[in-house]
Amino acid sequence: MTTVAVRLLAALTLSVAARELSAQGALGDRYAVIPRPGVLTPQTGAYTITRNTPIAASPAFASVARRFVRDVANPTGFDLVVRPATAAAQGIVLRQVKGLGDEAYRLDVTSNGIVAEASTPAGAFYALETVKQLLPPAIYRDAPIPGTVWSVPAVHIEDAPRFTWRGSHLDVSRHFMPKAFVKKYIDLLARHKLNRFHWHLTEDQGWRIEIKKYPRLTEVSSCRPQTLVGSHTDDPAKQVFDGKPHCGFYTQDDVREVVAYAAERMITVVPEIEMPGHVQAAVYAYPFLASTTDSVPGLRTIWGVSKYILNPSDSSVAFMQDVLSEVLMLFPSPWIHIGGDEAVKDQWKASPQIQARIKSLGLKDEHEMQSWFIRQMDTFLTKKGRRLIGWDEILEGGLAPNATVMSWRGMDGGIAAAKEGHDVVMAPGSHTYFDHYQSQDKKSEPLAIGGFTNIEKVYGFEPVPPSLTPEEAKHILGAQAQLWTEYIPDPRQLEYMAYPRLVALCEALWSRKDRRDFGDFMTRLPVHLKRLDALDVNYRKLDRAKVTP
Repeated sequence: MTTVAVRLLAALTLSVAARELSAQGALGDRYAVIPRPGVLTPQTGAYTITRNTPIAASPAFASVARRFVRDVANPTGFDLVVRPATAAAQGIVLRQVKGLGDEAYRLDVTSNGIVAEASTPAGAFYALETVKQLLPPAIYRDAPIPGTVWSVPAVHIEDAPRFTWRGSHLDVSRHFMPKAFVKKYIDLLARHKLNRFHWHLTEDQGWRIEIKKYPRLTEVSSCRPQTLVGSHTDDPAKQVFDGKPHCGFYTQDDVREVVAYAAERMITVVPEIEMPGHVQAAVYAYPFLASTTDSVPGLRTIWGVSKYILNPSDSSVAFMQDVLSEVLMLFPSPWIHIGGDEAVKDQWKASPQIQARIKSLGLKDEHEMQSWFIRQMDTFLTKKGRRLIGWDEILEGGLAPNATVMSWRGMDGGIAAAKEGHDVVMAPGSHTYFDHYQSQDKKSEPLAIGGFTNIEKVYGFEPVPPSLTPEEAKHILGAQAQLWTEYIPDPRQLEYMAYPRLVALCEALWSRKDRRDFGDFMTRLPVHLKRLDALDVNYRKLDRAKVTP
């Protein structure tokens, strides 16, 4: 072959490749659905929503349809009306059918209309979330953008989540987050088809939930006088404080409002009330809970792990069960999180009374003492028709019979629990702790607790360990992100740490394993970031090397 022919062939090959790349990019822009559906088949044409578009819904889906109407009213300026679905219904139709999974849906968009089919309201809700993603990103704004055409590209989608637990944790105890932001955060979880909100409400640095029987928990322990500035240190000579009180808690009416808000968006709120460790705030408010005669200095104003631990007495057990009784009235969640992590047992070891109690109960050591305490809560919650969930330390000393394990110290705790027949939520620090740095160039990032977890690592997270048998793997409910707020002082910083990593995790938890492809995800992500712009999310911008042309 001549040199000229080689050059012509090379030019032709490059031209074809460029056209293919351009077509893939256009397709990605047009069908940039996140998380990636199980089946997405592009079709010809589009359907345009106008102010005259009818919406019809089966009776079970009427509230979901009304939620959609409220969501799109401000950006479109349309006052759409929901009507009962009939066989001849047109426009946007939500139809209840049998045979689909609890959160599954089918979606068909043609030039004649939009038909979503599901068996449950959750499936219908997720179908409409997908419809919103197929619309221009301006659908997420609060006022009309002139000239926007509300066109949905024709498509056939069949979709269902891989895991039943797809969540995010939020610590509001180290740094309190206002109720309005908590609702915004829940909205964002729903936009990403996440369905669990783990609300961490009590800690050494602050108690954030009103308990009417024990008012001092919020009267005394919801407001610390100051907060450590900069990185954590245990050396008092190196500690610098801001001198500003940090206060806040949620009334029970606030909690009811948040729970109802989440339920409308198909999200279960799982509360966490820490015990027997991480309780300095509780012990400060009610000193009889202490395992030591030393006075409690107040709320903890630095980070790290407090030495204060609940006295495992009958009165402490009764106190925490009283607290849980009020929690149960506020949260319909099947799961109630009791913490159980990082319980320093030095005070138990040093107390003659607690050592005598260990012996009187026939226990071997302090680990079995903690297990005994957790079992009291497990029995209490089980009688109330609920399930205890705790961090993987609850495995130590023997696991309570009905407990679910949240595995954070790697995957081993989850593996052990699943092999024993317990349900597991995977939450390993290596992949799901979003308080870690997003770049190895730490000087370019806000101060964080440490570690390095970028978006690619999050996307590659696999919740089911290969060491489990298929039967054992059924106990892996799913996974969630963790947002601990020692170094996250306000909502804007929290959004920066959560997004876009939480976008990557939502696809890792929803999409089938064979549908996950990081390169494909990165072609859809730029469009999705425009949605986050419209939602006023202060996400971290992508590194240049990660941006797909």
